[in-house]
Amino acid sequence: MTPSATAMLRRLTRRLPARSGSLRWKVSTAIAVVSFLIALALSLLLHSATHRALDDNVRSTQDDSLTYAIRLYMVTGQPGLHATLDDPELPHELRQAIRPGKRATYIDNSQSPPVAWAAADIDGHTLSTEGVMTNTQDILGDLDTYLVGGSAALVLTGTGLGLFIGERLSRRLRVAADAARTVAAGDHSIRVRDAVGGTARDETTDLANAIDSMSEALRERLEAERRVTADIAHELRTPVTGLVTAAELLPPGRPSELVQDRAKVLRTLIEDVLEVARLDGTYEQPVLSEFSLGEFVESRLAASHSGAKIEVRDEARVLTDPRRLERIIGNLVNNARKHGRPPIEVTVDGPVVRVRDHGPGFPDVLIAEGPQRFRTGRAERGIGHGLGLTIAVGQARVLEAPLVFRNHPDGGALAILDLRHARVDVPE
Repeated sequence: MTPSATAMLRRLTRRLPARSGSLRWKVSTAIAVVSFLIALALSLLLHSATHRALDDNVRSTQDDSLTYAIRLYMVTGQPGLHATLDDPELPHELRQAIRPGKRATYIDNSQSPPVAWAAADIDGHTLSTEGVMTNTQDILGDLDTYLVGGSAALVLTGTGLGLFIGERLSRRLRVAADAARTVAAGDHSIRVRDAVGGTARDETTDLANAIDSMSEALRERLEAERRVTADIAHELRTPVTGLVTAAELLPPGRPSELVQDRAKVLRTLIEDVLEVARLDGTYEQPVLSEFSLGEFVESRLAASHSGAKIEVRDEARVLTDPRRLERIIGNLVNNARKHGRPPIEVTVDGPVVRVRDHGPGFPDVLIAEGPQRFRTGRAERGIGHGLGLTIAVGQARVLEAPLVFRNHPDGGALAILDLRHARVDVPE
C-alpha cells in the first residue's frame, strides 16, 4: 500500500475506538443510573402506598374502638375500653374537626412513635380513644430495609448487565478497529468482517462490511495504478538505455557531458520508479543473512564515499537482508547529503541506526504522513523526485523494521531505523 493510501486509512481508523473501556463503562453507568432511578421511584411509591395503607388501617381500628366505646357509654354512662371523656390532651386539630354528632380520626406524627386518635361528640362531651403506632413503625422500618437491599441488588444487577453488554459491544468494536489498523498497515489478507465474527447483524457488522468494501476497492485501484506505473517504466527502460549508450558515443565536450548526465538521471529515475512499483506489491521477500550491524554500516558507507561521520556505540548482530538494508541506509544518507547540511552523522546503537543531518529538517507533512513519491516537501530541503525516502520506507516495510522520521531537538533531520526484531542474541 502506498504512503498516501496508508495515511488515508490511518485518518479513518483514528475515528475508530482505541483500546479502552470507555464505551463499556458508559453503557454500564447509564444502565446503573436508570436502575437506580427506577429503584428509587418504586421504593418511594411502595413506601408511600404502604404508609397510607397502614394509616388507613390504624384509623379504622381506632374508629372501631370508638364505636364500641360509644355503645358502652350510652348503656353505662361511663367511658370504657380505654376511652376517655373530655381528654385534655386531645390534639387541637382533632378537637376542631369534631362537630356536634360527628366523629373524626387523627394521627399525631409529632411524637415518636406516632399516636392515632379517634373522637366523637356526644351530648356536648368528647369521647376519644388513642393508640400508639408501634407496630406500624416497625413494619415501615422493615419495609425500608428490604427496599434498600432490593434497590442495591437491582442497581448491582443492572451494572453487571451493563458491563456485560458494553463489553460485548466494545470488544467487537475494538476487534474491528484493530483489524482496520492492520489493513491500514498494508496487510490486505485481513477481513474486518471475519475478525468481528458472530452471526448477529448490527452496526458493528455494517461498519466492518463498509471498511472491507473500501479496503478492497482501494486495493484494486492501487494495484491498477502500480501495474500502469510499472508498465510505463518498463517500456521506457529500453529506449532510455539506448539513449545512455548513444550519449556515451558523443564526442567529448561540455554539451556531451550534459546530455550524458541527464540521460543517466533519467535512467536512475526509471529504475527507482520500477523499484517503487515492486515494493508496492506484496511479492517482495527478504533474503536473510546474519552479520554485525556496525561493521556492515561502516564498510558499506566507506565504500560509497558518502562522507558521513560513523559512530558505533554498541555492536549488535542482526538477521536481515543486507542488500535491502544497504539500500535503506544509502538512501537516507543520500537524502541527508542532498537536502540537508553537513556534518552527516550515522550512529549505530545496538540494533538501531540513526541518520542525522544539520539542515532545515524534515517538513511537518512528511513527519505526519510519511514520505510521498514525487514530493520533496519545502523548498529549503532541495529539489528531487521524492523517491529516495519512499524506497527506503518500502524496503524497511519488507524487512519489518520500523523507519521513523523526525526532527532533532538541536536542529536537522533525523531518521531512525529499528532492527531490534532482527537482533540475534550472541551467547557470552
